[in-house]
Amino acid sequence: MTTQDQAKSFYDREFAGADYTPLHAHASGMPELEAFVREHGLAAKKCLEIGCGRGAYQDLVPDWTGIDISDSVRPLIRKPFVQGSASELPFPDNSFDAAWSIWVFEHVPEVEEALREARRVLKPGGVLFFAPAWQCRPWYADGYPVRPYSDFGLTGKLIKASIPLRNSVAFRSTYIFPRRLLRAAAMACAPRASPLKFRYRKLRANYEKFWLSDSDACNSMDPYEAVVWFKSRGDQILHPGGPLAQILIRNGHIAVRIQK
Repeated sequence: MTTQDQAKSFYDREFAGADYTPLHAHASGMPELEAFVREHGLAAKKCLEIGCGRGAYQDLVPDWTGIDISDSVRPLIRKPFVQGSASELPFPDNSFDAAWSIWVFEHVPEVEEALREARRVLKPGGVLFFAPAWQCRPWYADGYPVRPYSDFGLTGKLIKASIPLRNSVAFRSTYIFPRRLLRAAAMACAPRASPLKFRYRKLRANYEKFWLSDSDACNSMDPYEAVVWFKSRGDQILHPGGPLAQILIRNGHIAVRIQK
């Protein structure tokens, strides 16, 4: 069974029997996405949600289409819905004015292909709200933060003991920011609109035991890599702000205007 088949089976089980929760019932919803919709006048635009899950955001705009790897969410969706993969979007080129994806791409095995597909189906000048879970940790799959030391042998105990240090901003800054500066230099030295490869770390997703959020993540992405990937293709980064804000980004969403 391929990773994609494993993921589909897992999410079919997760979503089976779920109840639809309207957006207005959420305590906070996704205010950044709502602001994105208002700012870009998407109420009258054709929008795609990649990895729509239960369809909590299907009422943000009238013309909404959702795609999800799980077919079991279909009864929860009242608008156009397609069961499919983010890395093989079943839509023609330049089909949508806008797209968004929230907490999804960390679960996509072929994440760079999924980014290409998102660009492909957006019209020139289309906008993308991209908000995966960034920097998923390799120890999530085995539940190290929530399991007791007694669950592990010596190696596991050492891994669990090291997590507070490895999770600290100071420790992570020692390798994340030098790497980002090198990527910024590579982009500056590359020929104009010379596409750079999307660098990310593949993870072993746990589709058997849900220890904590993103135990099922199959990749770990640095948000600055997404900035580099889009900018090197000539796209405009709308959020975060200038080059310094982009290099310092830690979490949250990236908003992009596609130029092609």
